[in-house]
Amino acid sequence: MKIILTQEVSGLGAPGDIVEVKDGFGRNYLLPQGFAIAWTKGAEKQVSVIKRARSAREIRDLGHASEVKDQLEGLKVNLKARAGDGGRLFGSVTPAEIVDAVKAAGGPTLDRRRLELPGHIKSTGDYPVRIKLHPEVTAKFDLHVVQG
Repeated sequence: MKIILTQEVSGLGAPGDIVEVKDGFGRNYLLPQGFAIAWTKGAEKQVSVIKRARSAREIRDLGHASEVKDQLEGLKVNLKARAGDGGRLFGSVTPAEIVDAVKAAGGPTLDRRRLELPGHIKSTGDYPVRIKLHPEVTAKFDLHVVQG
């Protein structure tokens, strides 16, 4: 089955890539989850739009990724979240909130889809957060969640 990826799928490709997958994987997982659209000649024309949007979000090159990594690793990121007794949060911290906190701390604008969290963040404390900036560059910074 030929499909066009609309989101990054690890081990398969990036948005805008046209890939060949097994029928069941495409029909039962990729298409219903919205990770891909079925390949047609008309849909292939949308590939340029998808790739243009991806290039606007993407880190330009390895040198730029290294600069962003240096900027992130020297950053102290604090995030205020509503919490009850014992530091337990009402809900959990989302990647979008982390991206906003990085920007508020003076960091660069990041893509929330590239964040790798250590699991669900449901209490106050310090958490290591990784972000894949480039296929060869991964940055790591500490997120300090405080009651606010």
